[in-house]
Amino acid sequence: MANTVSAKKATRKIARKTATNKARRTRVRTYIRFVEEAIAAGDQAAASEALRKAQSEMMRAVAKGVFHANTASRKISRLSKRVKALAA
Repeated sequence: MANTVSAKKATRKIARKTATNKARRTRVRTYIRFVEEAIAAGDQAAASEALRKAQSEMMRAVAKGVFHANTASRKISRLSKRVKALAA
């Protein structure tokens, strides 16, 4: 257990940041799920629109430090490839 005032404050700050980061991760996963559902349905227009929103959300998470840049890029690349395959 934290003893000093500064350690107790740090614990509170960490708890707030953890909650915020968890919400951001959940939000990104939700947007990715929207893309997955559109791909499964075979709707190319909906999938590309969902991908656009998911990409924006992932890059926001990168800017906030929730995701590593390469992780977001990899996920976006893989989703883009699947959305493009619907058109073919």
